[in-house]
Formats: sequence, C-alpha cells, structure tokens
Amino acid sequence: MSIARSVGLAVIRTAKIHAPTGARAASTFSVDLTGKTAFVAGVADSRGYGWAIAKNLAEAGCKVLVGTWPVVLGPFVKQLESAEGFGVDQIMGNGQKFTIDKVYPLDLGFTNESEVTPKVLQSKYYAGLSGFDIRSVANKVKAEHGNIDFLVHSVANGPEVSKPLLQVSRQGYLAASSASAYSLIGLVQEFGPLMNKGGGVISISYVASTQVIPGYGGGMSSAKAQLESDTRTLAFEVGREYGVRVNTISAGPLKSRAASAIGKGVDGAKGYIDLSIDYMKANAPLSQDLEADDVGKTALALLSPMGRCITGETIFVDNGMHAMGVAVDSASFAPYPLYQNIQKKQREKAEEK
Repeated sequence: MSIARSVGLAVIRTAKIHAPTGARAASTFSVDLTGKTAFVAGVADSRGYGWAIAKNLAEAGCKVLVGTWPVVLGPFVKQLESAEGFGVDQIMGNGQKFTIDKVYPLDLGFTNESEVTPKVLQSKYYAGLSGFDIRSVANKVKAEHGNIDFLVHSVANGPEVSKPLLQVSRQGYLAASSASAYSLIGLVQEFGPLMNKGGGVISISYVASTQVIPGYGGGMSSAKAQLESDTRTLAFEVGREYGVRVNTISAGPLKSRAASAIGKGVDGAKGYIDLSIDYMKANAPLSQDLEADDVGKTALALLSPMGRCITGETIFVDNGMHAMGVAVDSASFAPYPLYQNIQKKQREKAEEK
C-alpha cells in the first residue's frame, strides 16, 4: 500500500522534506493539531491501538477525550489517576506526560438510553453510572467541549470469538456485529453533527475481513468485513453531509488486553495472539515487531491535514502480511530449494540477534 507507506513516514509533529537538486524549493510540512479536539472510543489501558492513537494526537497538540467501556472503567481510571499512572507508556516523544482531558463511561452497545436494559443497570460495573449510551455521551461532549474534529473507533468484541463460524449462535454472531461494526455507525450518527468540516473518522479493522484466519471466530471476521464496507459507504455519506473523511486501519496482530482474550494457550503454551505475532514475523515481508505506535502514527497522518484527500480507504499496517499468498515457513514447501534458502536466511538473522 503506497498510500500507507507515504502517510506513515510523515507523522512526526514537524517534518521537513527537502526537494532534490534542481527541483522546486524545499517544502515544510507540520502536524500541529493545537486547538483541535478528538474523541477516542475504546481506550481501557496503555497497550492497545486506541491509547496509541490518542497519545499521538495529544503529542500533536490535540485535546483528547476518551470513552471507556464501564466494565473496565474503574481499573483504567484508577491507574490513570494514580501517582505512577501508566509509567513510561504515558510519556510522549517530546518528554511530556500524555494527559486525557476527560474519560466518559461509554457502552457502544446502546445508541440511546431507551435501549439500556434493567439487567445492565443492575450490574456492579454500571452501579452509579448514567448517560453511558452513545447519544448521551455525544450530548455531554457537545455541552462540555463544543464541536470535535476527530472521532476514533477502537472497539471490537465478540462473546463467542473462540468458536468457529459453524458453531456460532445467532445471538453471538449478532453481538459481534453490533459491538464491532454497527457501533461505528452509531458513533458517526451521534457525533457526526458535532464534527467540524475537514475532520476525520478512524476505525481499526483486521485482515480477517477478506482472508480466512482460522481461530478468529465468533462472527468477528464478518464484523470486520462489515466495518470495512461501512467505511466506504460512510465516507461518501459523511463526506457529503459534514465534509469529514472516514478511513479504517487494518492492523496486524498486537498483544493487547482484548487480543489476549481470543484464545489462551494450554499448560503454559503460547496463546492465539502470541502465535499470530510469531507467524507474522516469520512470513511478512518485514520481519519485525509491530507496535501500537505504528498504528498511532498512521492514524495521526490520516486524521491530520496531510490526509485531507484520503477517504473510504482500508490502510494496512501489518508489516505487509496482507500481501502474502503463501506462508514461507510452510512445511509443504520445505523441500523446495527457494523456501529452504528463505528459511535458512531467517534462521541466520535470528541467530545474529
């Protein structure tokens, strides 16, 4: 993806690009989001993509508001407000401490208060909370902070994610779609009227939307396909209605809190997410770790004025894994000289490290 590579290279707050000899005078681009406001839905710790995106926006001068699922709200806020906070994870590239202006309880499973069930209100996680549906939170943000410029959807949940599609219940399948795909539509419906022209919306997808990824079950692959399709349609509708861009980032595997719950290893063995990371490093064009900050910087570029003409796109940030058609560590190809050579070089590089 040339677009992804080009925007990903130009994401530090001030980046100077010098023209070659004989070309026009050098141009200077800067990402300065001072005076801008972002609402990031789906931040619950310092390990995930939501945190990384919020942190990069803040480093560029943007005010950051966060929406957190009530089930994990307590522990998140407690650590955030503690003396140590999130430690080094909270220190930005400029040496300053990343701060969130406000954390709102937000359950993306409810568009308005009328959808909240008595059972939910009786849950210990929701005790003392009110106005955590999307519409209520949007109204609070409008009243307390005015309009916003950026909207980030970093949310995915499938209660039956460990089940293959053949075993998923209707309820589990629809729950995955509701939490992981429709929630983007609900957010845009309620926050869209609050967004300033020229702003942007970002969500997080996964390659299972278009490729078969055994183990990523529960209807989550379907939900990601919906998310990417909705991104294209929303790009048109939101672009015409509000002058706002809508894109999604298809990110590679990361050992976040949510991803770690997909499938745990047995008797100390590696779990699904660890094996997915190993697979990516063994087979992707770029054999390296993927960090949350890689996605954070790409999101910053897409949301900033540098991405002003990019909309309706699925941008891959996965070390190029999506481009591969065959696993180079496949046992099936082990006898073939070319693959033997590839694997030999990979072992040698691993030994050098």
